[in-house]
Amino acid sequence: MPANAPHLFTAEVSLARRAEFGLVWLLRGATWAILLAGAVVFGTIFFKGAQTVFQSSFPFINVAFLTEAPASLYVFEHEGKTYELADRDFREFRAELDAAAAAQGQPPPELDSTTYVYAAGGVFPNIVGTLLLVAGSMTIALVLGVASAIYLSEYAKPGAGVRFIRLAIINLAGVPSIVFGLFGFGLFVIFFGWNVSLLAGWFTLAFMVLPVVITASEESLKMVPRGYREAALALGATRWQTIRRAVLPHALPGILTSSILGIGRVAGETAPIMFTAAYVMRDELPWEVERFFDFFFQGVMALPYHIYVVSSKIPQSEYAEGVQYGTAFVFVMLVALITSISILLRYRIRSRHQG
Repeated sequence: MPANAPHLFTAEVSLARRAEFGLVWLLRGATWAILLAGAVVFGTIFFKGAQTVFQSSFPFINVAFLTEAPASLYVFEHEGKTYELADRDFREFRAELDAAAAAQGQPPPELDSTTYVYAAGGVFPNIVGTLLLVAGSMTIALVLGVASAIYLSEYAKPGAGVRFIRLAIINLAGVPSIVFGLFGFGLFVIFFGWNVSLLAGWFTLAFMVLPVVITASEESLKMVPRGYREAALALGATRWQTIRRAVLPHALPGILTSSILGIGRVAGETAPIMFTAAYVMRDELPWEVERFFDFFFQGVMALPYHIYVVSSKIPQSEYAEGVQYGTAFVFVMLVALITSISILLRYRIRSRHQG
């Protein structure tokens, strides 16, 4: 055999193979392009947001940004110095100037200030509102979703009715969030009379994420070996005891997976909470009420809605940019923290049952 002859098992280079090779590289390039775009977006948020959240001096964290409410920023010059003061600090500074002028028998000095809305203060009420919305809506979604999944997987008899229900669930998963927002506004805010409140936001967000929870929970229940059910029933357990003690514990990691997917969607939605639960600005925190029952009917501030407001509903400036990226940074880190806790909990439960 000549030295330059092709190997016996070398695949023939045909037009189809060249097309396949080109398609593979096209898909690879598209994947890397998407990853690069995501890296640029998140890199920009982390780089610019970290400049707002962190600082070079002790305690190295901008405590005011994480513990105060949003406020307007006043920029002005006085006696040759440029001041940048939040609303409360500006009023205190103005009161001191007025008091000093009155003591000297002079008229109050005029301060020619420029106001930048929501360019000062922090995002503490927004963090609280986001956590409350996520916790309440996911609790409702998991209770209703797991109950529905248990019925469809363990009790429902196969037939046209069950197929229709599953088709409806799949269709609901593709409904835009703005439709759920309008649905929640019409049903919970107006018809039930809950007004803009936590309760209306909880149920709206829960119904929005319910299809994901039902589908993932049902698949997790189906993955549990049938031998577990048969062994429990053979030992005299009732059907519900079998589900509660033999099926649900082994399906729990998969159910938590659905909660992880739900948290990401619930926390990032703006349209539903804009119609049902969120305020642009609220002076009181939800628990600052006279009666405990009123807690559920309080509107809240939320991070995604705040990002929407400071990014599109106020005049843009160099001062507002720091708040925009700082809020986005805090929001991304908060969602990552909640998701990480869910993943660790899922891993711990899975390890316990596998061990």
